[in-house]
Amino acid sequence: MKKITVLSLSMVVAAGALVGCAKKDETPAASSTAAATAAATATATPAAAAGFIPKELKVQFVPSQNAETLEAKAKPLEKLLTDKLGIPVKVSVSTDYNVVIEAMSSKQVDVGFLPPSNYVVAHDNRKAADLLVQAQRFGVDDATGKPTTELVDFYKSMIVVKADSPIKSVADLKGKKMGWQGVTSAAGYVYPGLVLKQAGVDPVKDVTGVQFQGHDKAVIALLNGQVDAVGVFQDIRTNMLKDYPDIFKQTKVLAFSDKIPNDTIAVRSDMDAAWKKKIQDAFIAIGNDPEGKKVIIDVYTHQGYVATTDDKFNIVREANKAMGLK
Repeated sequence: MKKITVLSLSMVVAAGALVGCAKKDETPAASSTAAATAAATATATPAAAAGFIPKELKVQFVPSQNAETLEAKAKPLEKLLTDKLGIPVKVSVSTDYNVVIEAMSSKQVDVGFLPPSNYVVAHDNRKAADLLVQAQRFGVDDATGKPTTELVDFYKSMIVVKADSPIKSVADLKGKKMGWQGVTSAAGYVYPGLVLKQAGVDPVKDVTGVQFQGHDKAVIALLNGQVDAVGVFQDIRTNMLKDYPDIFKQTKVLAFSDKIPNDTIAVRSDMDAAWKKKIQDAFIAIGNDPEGKKVIIDVYTHQGYVATTDDKFNIVREANKAMGLK
C-alpha cells in the first residue's frame, strides 16, 4: 500500500472603575458603556472558540511505495479539493510520518494522511491531530494475495521471506537481518514487531534492523539479498507485479499480523469545527466520485472514505504500548 490555529482574541474593556468615578448625571451613559462592553465580549467569545479558519489548505502525504511518483499522482487532488472547498489547496509529499506530525503540531500542515499508529501518536502524544475519516480498501485474500470484492476498513501486515529461504518460522528470524519501515509504521514495524515478540523474538535485540522508505523498497531489498525478511503491508506484491512478474514465486509469507484499522486522514487539532466537517465531507464526496476515486486509488489504493470515531483506534494504542512507543 498502502499523509495554523489563528485564534481571535477578544478585547477586554474594564469599565467598572469609570462607573464608580462617574458623576450622578453620567450614570446612564456609564451603564450603556458597560452594557455595550458586555455585548461585545459575548459576541467575540464564539469567534474565539471557533478555531482556525483556513484561507489555504495544506495537505501532506508520505509515500508507502513508489515514492518518486506519488507527488505527481497526488497533484490532481489539489484541484478536486479546491473545487469542493472553495479555497486553494496545496498538496506536498514528506519523507517521514514524524515530519508530518511535527508540521501539524507547528501549524505548517493542516491535513495529514496518517497510518493508524502515527495518528495515535499525533492525537494522543502531540495533541496535533484530530480524526476526519478512515480509508476503505478492498480486502486481500490471504492465500493468493489478490484483492477481494469486499470493501473493508482494516488491513494486515505480513512478514515475507524469499521462497527458497531456510527460515521456516518466525522463531527462525532470531539473529537474522530484518527490513523495517519507520518505528511508528503500523504495517512496517509495530504489528510485524508484535508477531516477532509473540514468537519470543525481540524485534530490537534479536534481529538486525534495516530501515527502508517505502514497502516496495523493502521487498526489492529482500529480492536482492540485502535482508532476510521484511515486514510490509498485505499484499504489496500485487502492486509490484508489473515490474516483478515472478514476485509471488520468488517470495513467501511467513506470518500475518492481526487486523489493523485502515489509514486515517487527520486534521490539525485547532481547526474550526465547521471546517472540519466541510473537509470531511469533501474527502467522502471525492471517494464517491469516479474521477476522485481514480486519484485516491493512484495515491494510496484507497477506494473511498468513511466517517469514523477515535475509539476504533484503541487496539492500535495497545499495540503501540506493547512495542514501547510513546
